[in-house]
Amino acid sequence: MFQPLAANFAEATPVTDEWAGAARLTFKSGEEIYAQDEDADLIYRLVRGAARTSHLLADGRRQIGDFYYEGDVLGVEVGEAHRYSAEALSDCEVLAIRRSGSAAYDAARYERMIWKATANELHRAQSHMLLLGRATACEKVAHFLIDIAERFRGDLIALPMSRQDMADYLGLTIETVSRMLGRLQADGMVEFFGARNYRIRRFGALSDLAAA
Repeated sequence: MFQPLAANFAEATPVTDEWAGAARLTFKSGEEIYAQDEDADLIYRLVRGAARTSHLLADGRRQIGDFYYEGDVLGVEVGEAHRYSAEALSDCEVLAIRRSGSAAYDAARYERMIWKATANELHRAQSHMLLLGRATACEKVAHFLIDIAERFRGDLIALPMSRQDMADYLGLTIETVSRMLGRLQADGMVEFFGARNYRIRRFGALSDLAAA
């Protein structure tokens, strides 16, 4: 499964110098990238598709850690094992390098890459804590839609995650998430095209609600 970069990979997403020489892996939608409590010997950069991280609690409940898109790094841990599992939300392609480094990476480049990835994960964790602390379910959903929209170029925004994923990420029930999405659409703030695509119609109003 662990394959070197191929010279004839014509459609491969260009990589930065920091990740040059990394292994390229592919995962089908729904396939596990790494498991909870598995040795965290690799870190990953997503170059195509979307992924989620999740943690299974002792009582069987699931907490979504975050959602990752092209260019994001996942698998960064402070310990020796993954606290979360990671699964592909769509067909994915990732670059992978070993945390211990290798002869392919000079120390300065590797240290810079790890520092950047760790800082991004800290920012994600802080943002998620602030999101969970918001007063109302509608504020949480509004903030979530704004956050996803900021990751996309263009008018139409894709939601690769399910409503249950959104609920587990926001600490809400799936019924509440669906109801809040319906309310935001009824108020003219967003417009949905099926279950997985939307457009923000009144950005100022949605942003004010998300920041409440």
